[in-house]
Amino acid sequence: MNEAWIIDTARTPRAIGKVGKGALADTHPQRILSSVLKALAERNNLNTADIDDVIAGCGTQFGKQGFCIARMAALDAGYDARSSAFSLDRFCGSGLTSVQLAAMGVMAGVQHLLVAGGVESMSHNSTLATTPFMDSGNTHLRRLVPQPHQGVCGDLIATLEGITREDVDALALESQKRAAAAIADGRFDRSLIAVRDENGDVVIDKEEFPRPGTTAEGLASLKPAFAGLVEHPLDEEGTTYGQLVRQAYPDAAINHIHTAGNSSGVVDGAGAVIIASPDYARAHGLKPRARIRALANAGDNPTLMLNAPKPATEKALAQAGMSIGDIDLFEINEAFAVVPLKFMRDFNLDPARVNVNGGAIALGHPIGATGAMILGTLLDELERRDLTTGLVTMCAAGGMAPATIIERI
Repeated sequence: MNEAWIIDTARTPRAIGKVGKGALADTHPQRILSSVLKALAERNNLNTADIDDVIAGCGTQFGKQGFCIARMAALDAGYDARSSAFSLDRFCGSGLTSVQLAAMGVMAGVQHLLVAGGVESMSHNSTLATTPFMDSGNTHLRRLVPQPHQGVCGDLIATLEGITREDVDALALESQKRAAAAIADGRFDRSLIAVRDENGDVVIDKEEFPRPGTTAEGLASLKPAFAGLVEHPLDEEGTTYGQLVRQAYPDAAINHIHTAGNSSGVVDGAGAVIIASPDYARAHGLKPRARIRALANAGDNPTLMLNAPKPATEKALAQAGMSIGDIDLFEINEAFAVVPLKFMRDFNLDPARVNVNGGAIALGHPIGATGAMILGTLLDELERRDLTTGLVTMCAAGGMAPATIIERI
C-alpha cells in the first residue's frame, strides 16, 4: 500500500457564528472555503490542474452551502477546471473524513494529489428551517433507534458515567486558558490564513470566539443549556427528546451539566489539507510534513451518540500496530466537555497530552470544518515540540467517529 503524505494545512480563524455578530456572517460560505484553497495552492506552488479531487465536508448542505460547495469553492479559488471536486456529510466528522478519503485515494494508488477539508457557516445555518431530529421525521427509525439532541446525549452520558458539573467546568476553564496561551504565543500562526473580501480587504485574520477572561465563578453561574429541550414538544405528535431517552434508558434521571460555557462554540470557518503521493511530491518538489499512519471510522450507540471516538481510536491503533502510549499528542474535539473527559478516562490519558492548545469550547466548532482544522493544529504542535505521532478524533451525530493517526516525516 502506498503512503499518503501531508504536504501542508491551512485554516481560517473562527468567527462568531451569529448573523449580525460574526465577522464572516455576511461572507458566502464558498468564499470562506475558497480562501483556504487559494492560500494552500499559492504557498505550495501547486499546479491545480494536477489535483485529482477537492473534497469538502459540510454538515448542512442547504442554501448557500448546497450545490457541491467543494467544486464551487475550488472554482472561486481559481483552481483549474480540470481539478474535480465533491462534498460529503458525516456531521461533525465531515472535515476529517474528507482528509481520510483523500488519503485512501493516494494509498490505493489511483490518485496522487488532493486537497481535502471542510467548511461551515453556522451563521448561514441559523437562517435555515431544519428538522430538530436526526431521523428527519422517519417515525420507523425513531422507534427503532431513538436519537435525542446531542446536548441531551452529552448530559445523559455524564449522568451514566458519574461526571459532574465541576468536572466539565474545570475542563472548559482549562480549554480557555490553553487557547489564550496558544494565541498569545503564535502557535496557530503557521496554519492560519486571513479571509479577504472581493476587494482584497481583510474580513478576519484572528480568532474571534475565545474568552480569555473566563473564570471558574463565571462558568459556575451559567444555566444548563439543554434541560429545557427534554420535555418540549418537537412535532405535531408531541414527541420530546425525553421520550426518546426513556425509550432506551427508562430509569435515567438526567443530570443536566452542560452549559454554553462547557460546550463547543458556534462559529464559522474552513480548513483544508494537501495530501500527495510520495512519487508526486518528489517529482514536483513538495516537502512532506507528515504521513497518514492509520485511519479508521467506527459506529457506536446512536442514542448516546457521542461515544464512538473510543472504538474508532482502538481501530486506528490496531491498524497501525500501536498502543495508546505510542501517541505523543491527542486532539479530541470538545463538542461537549464530557467527550474528552470520558475519552481520557477510558484510555487513562494524561490531560497534558490532550488538546494542549485548547479546543472547541474555547475556539469554536464549525461543524464540517473542524476535523481538518484540528488535524492541522495537531501537526503544528508536534513540530513545535519536536514530537512524532499524534491522533485526532471526534464524535459525530448518529453515533459515529473518524480517527486518524499522523506521523511526522
